[in-house]
Amino acid sequence: MMERNKSYYSEFYRWLSVLRNTRARYRLLFLLLAGTLIFINSAYAQTVTVTGRVTESTGSPLPGVSIVIKGTSSTGTTTREDGQYTLPDVPADAVLSFSFVGFKTQEIPLNGRIRLNVQLQEDITALSEVVVNAGYYTVKDAVRTGSIARVTAKEIQNQPVSNALAAVQGRMAGVNITQDTGTPGGNYTIQIRGTNSLRWEGNYPMYIIDGIPVSADMTAPSAGAIIPNTGINPLNAINPNDIESIEILKDADATAIYGSRGANGVILITTKRGKAATKTTVSVNANYKQSSVATKMKLMNTQQYLEIRRQGFANDGITKYPANAYDVNGVWDQERYTDWQKKLIGRTATNSSIQVSLNGGNENTRFVLTGSHSSQTTVFTKDFKYNANSLTGSLSHRSSDNRLMLNVSGLFSTQDNNVMGQDITNQALQLSPNAPALYKEDGSLNWENNTFTNPVASYESTYSNNNKTFNTSFNLGYEILPSAYLKLNGGINYVAIEDIIIRPSTMFNPSFGLTPANSSATKDQNQRFSFLAEPQFNYEHEFDEHQWDILVGGTYQQTTNSALRLSGNGFESNALITNIAAASRISVPQDNKTEYRYAALFGRMNWQYKNRYILNLTGRRDGSSRFGPNNRFANFGAAGAAWLFAREDIFKSIRWLSFGKLRASYGVTGSDAIGDYQYMDTYTSSVTLYGDATTLYPSRLYNPYFSWEKTTKLEVAMELGFLNDRIRLNTAWYRNRSGNQLVGIPLPGTTGFSSIQANLPATVENRGLELELRTNPVRTSLLNWHSDFNISFPRNKLVSFPGLEGSTYANKYVVGYPTSIIKVYNYEGIDPETGIFTFTDYNNDGNITSPDDNQVIEDIGIRFHGGWSNQLSYKQWDFSFLFQFVNQIQKDYNSLIPRPGTMINLPIEALDIWSKDNPDGKYMPPTTGIDPRKNMAHMNFRSSMATVGDASFIRLKNIQLSYRLPVNRYQGNILLYVQGQNVLTITDYFGLDPEFFNTGYLPPLRTWSLGAQITF
Repeated sequence: MMERNKSYYSEFYRWLSVLRNTRARYRLLFLLLAGTLIFINSAYAQTVTVTGRVTESTGSPLPGVSIVIKGTSSTGTTTREDGQYTLPDVPADAVLSFSFVGFKTQEIPLNGRIRLNVQLQEDITALSEVVVNAGYYTVKDAVRTGSIARVTAKEIQNQPVSNALAAVQGRMAGVNITQDTGTPGGNYTIQIRGTNSLRWEGNYPMYIIDGIPVSADMTAPSAGAIIPNTGINPLNAINPNDIESIEILKDADATAIYGSRGANGVILITTKRGKAATKTTVSVNANYKQSSVATKMKLMNTQQYLEIRRQGFANDGITKYPANAYDVNGVWDQERYTDWQKKLIGRTATNSSIQVSLNGGNENTRFVLTGSHSSQTTVFTKDFKYNANSLTGSLSHRSSDNRLMLNVSGLFSTQDNNVMGQDITNQALQLSPNAPALYKEDGSLNWENNTFTNPVASYESTYSNNNKTFNTSFNLGYEILPSAYLKLNGGINYVAIEDIIIRPSTMFNPSFGLTPANSSATKDQNQRFSFLAEPQFNYEHEFDEHQWDILVGGTYQQTTNSALRLSGNGFESNALITNIAAASRISVPQDNKTEYRYAALFGRMNWQYKNRYILNLTGRRDGSSRFGPNNRFANFGAAGAAWLFAREDIFKSIRWLSFGKLRASYGVTGSDAIGDYQYMDTYTSSVTLYGDATTLYPSRLYNPYFSWEKTTKLEVAMELGFLNDRIRLNTAWYRNRSGNQLVGIPLPGTTGFSSIQANLPATVENRGLELELRTNPVRTSLLNWHSDFNISFPRNKLVSFPGLEGSTYANKYVVGYPTSIIKVYNYEGIDPETGIFTFTDYNNDGNITSPDDNQVIEDIGIRFHGGWSNQLSYKQWDFSFLFQFVNQIQKDYNSLIPRPGTMINLPIEALDIWSKDNPDGKYMPPTTGIDPRKNMAHMNFRSSMATVGDASFIRLKNIQLSYRLPVNRYQGNILLYVQGQNVLTITDYFGLDPEFFNTGYLPPLRTWSLGAQITF
C-alpha cells in the first residue's frame, strides 16, 4: 500500500516538472482545446425535439406553416391551429426553414435550442402566388386568364349570419346579392353580372359544393305566405364557419368549362380541410346573437290618424259615422295608442350556436370533423324557432411517393323551421293606432266584441319546414406517368324538403261559428337525388420556356325529382290537424316523379411561355334530356389570354410597378334551365271526376324543336400592382349577350293552352365596368391595416326582340331599354278644381287604362354598387368593418300606400295633403272610399311614376372586434369577439328597407353577436 502511494506521488511530481516546461504547456493547452471541441461536436451531433410557436406580425398564430429541416425534402411538420409545433429528432446544429403562402420564408439555425418561436413577415408580392379554385383545376392568381372573385374564411368566419351569402354581400365586384326576407330560412337573390334570361328561373347561378353541383331552385311549395318565392337557398345547409373559401366564376374563360350550367356564373364552395399536426386539436366556437328590425317607418299617431279619418268623412259629406267605423265612432278608445311595429315585429330575436371541430393528421393523412347546432327565434314571437344542425368532415390522403391522392368530404345537415303561416309585417304598418289590445286578461285572443280582426290570430296558422341535406364528394388522383394524372371526381347530393301549413278553425273569429270541420292542412314532400361521375386525365409538361397543362374529361349526372302534395279539409279535432289521414276530405293535387340526365365532354389546354405569355382554351360538348332528340347536344367554349407585361425587361427598371397583367376572354356558354319534359305532350290528373273515374287534361303542347339558350361573353381586364404589391388595382370591362331565349310563347285561349315552350329570337345584353382596389397602407411589427374597395357599374339592355310590338310582351319590354323596366302612368299632379290625381291620357279616350296610357318607362335597377372593407390588427387585437353601397331606382311605399281616410294607418308623409292652402301637397284629400273616381285615381297613382324613387343607400354591413388571449399564459388559443350585421343604414328611401323590395315580408334584421373560440 505504501509502495502504491509512493508511485502516485512520484508520478505527480513528474507532471509538475513537465508543466514547468514551456513547450509542454502549449501541448497541454492544445490537448484541452481539442477535447473541448470534440465534446461540443458530440453534443451537437445529438438530436433534440424542438417546440415553438409561429405567429404573424400582429402576434396572431399561423396554422399550417410548413417547417422543414434545411437540406432534407420530407423531414418536417406544420403548425397547428394555435400556431404551435413540435418537431422531433432534429440535429442540434440543423437549420429550420419556415414557409407559408403570403409570408416571407425564414431560415433559422437551431444552435442547440429546443424552443424556437418565430414571427413571419407578410410578403405582399407572394400574395399573387395564391392558388384559387377554378373548378376542375386550380390556378395561381398571378397567371389566371379568367375573372374569378374570391372570399376566404377570414372574411366569412364568425359573422353573425346563418348563410355565407350574407357575409359576402358588398365584397365582390360584379356580384350583387340581396336577402329576400328577414325570416329565418329564406332565400337570397344573386346576380352575377346581371340577368341574362327573360325567365326568372333562367338566371340562377350554378352552385358547386366540394365539386358536387347542388340545386339552386329547390322550393318549399307551401311557404309562399311567409318566405318570398318559396325559395330555399342551398347554402342554408352549411355553417358559414365550415367554409374555407367561396370563388365566383364570372367570365367565359372561367365558366365555359361548365358549358350550359355556367351561363349565369358559377359559385364554388370549398369546405375546410384538415391540417397536418403532431397532435389532434379540438376547437370550440360558441356565440350568442340578438336580432331586431333594423329600420322602421314613421307612422301617424292616434291624433294624426283620427284627424285624417274625420277629414275623409267630411270630404265625402258624411256627418254621422257608420256603425263599423269603430276607430272614430267611439267604440274604440280614441286616446289609446299602440306602436304596432314594436308590438308585432319589434321583438328581439335570439340565436345561440355552438360548433365543435376536431382536426389532426400528418403529412400524408389529414382529417377534420365538425359538428354544429344553432337555434334561432323570430321577431314575431318566441314560440317560433329555426333550428339548424350540421355535421361535416373531410379526409385527405397522399401516398409517401406523392403519386396517389384521395380527398373525401361529407356534409349532413338538417334545418327545422317553425314559423307563422303568414307574414304580418303589413299589419304592423297599417293597423289603426287605436286598435284594441291583442289579448284579454286571461291570455285569450281579443276580438273586441267582433269589432277587431286580431293580427296575431295568424299565429294559430303555422308553417313548418324540415329540410335534410346530404352531400358527399370524393376526388381520386393517381400519377400514372411523370406529370400525367388520372382523376375521378364523383359524389352524391340528396335534398329532402317536407313542409306543412295548417289553418285551424281557431285562427278565425269565434263569432263565425267555425269548428275543426272547417280546419285545413296542406303537406308537401319534395326530394331530389343526384349523383355525379367525372373521369379526367391531366398532363403537365415543361420544356425550354414553355409550360403545357392539358385536361380532358367527361361528366355524367343524373337527377331524380319527386313531389307529393296532400291536402286535407275537415277534422274531428284540431289536435289531429297535422295528420292528413285524419281529414274527412283528402285530395292529392300533385304526385309526380321526373328524371334529368346530363352528359358532357370537356377539355382545357393552358400554355405559358416565359412565365408571362398565357393562352387558355376551354371547350365542352353538353347533352341534356330536356330537349328533343334532334337538339340535345350543343357545343360551348372560350379562349382566354393574358400578358404579364411587368415581367418584360423594359418594365423591370420601373421599381414602383411590381405587377402588371393584361387579360382578355371570349366565349359561349348556355342554359337548359327550363324544367324536365318541356318538349313533350304531357297530361295532368285532375281532381274532377267523370263518373267514378279520375280525369286527365292536357297540360303542355309538344314542341321538340326548341334548343339551348346561349350567352356570348367578352371581357377585357387589366391588373396592376404598385410598391411591392401594397397597392393592387384591377379593372375589367365585360359584355354578355344572351339569345335564343327559352320562354313560353303566348297562345290564344282558343287553343286550350296559355303558351307553348319555344325559343324567342330576343337578345339581352349585360355590360359593365368593375374596379377593385386593394391596399396595405400600414404594415409594421405592431400595426397592420388592409383596405379593399370595389365598385361595379352594370348596364342591362334588350338589344332586339323581333315582333315585340304585336306580342303580349309589348307591355313589359321595350327594345333599347333594360329588361327590368316598368311601364307606368304619367303623373301630372292634383287637379286644383277637383282635388283628384290626374294623369296623361295618351289615347284621348277619357279614361286612364293599361296598356294604352301607361307609356312612361321607368328604369328600375342598379346604377352602381360596391363595398369598402378594412381590417386592422394591433398585437392581439383585430378590428374590421365593411360598408356596402348601392345606387339604384326602385318602387317605394307609394306603390302600395292605402287611401288616406280609410281605416288603415299611414306614414307621416301622408299628412302632406293637397289643399288650396297647401297647393304643393303630394297626396289627394282623404276619402272613405265611396267615390269611384277617387278610388280609381288612387289606384292609378300607385301605378304611376310617382311611386318610383331613389332607393340608394350606404350601409355599415359588418363590424367586428376580436381579442386573442396570449397563449403562453393559457396554453391554448382563445379568441373573444363581438360583431354586428346591418348595423347602420343611410338612405332617403321611402319604405322599410332600400335593399328589400318584397312588399309585405319582413326585411333583413340588424344583428349583434358575442362569442368565443377556444382551441386546445
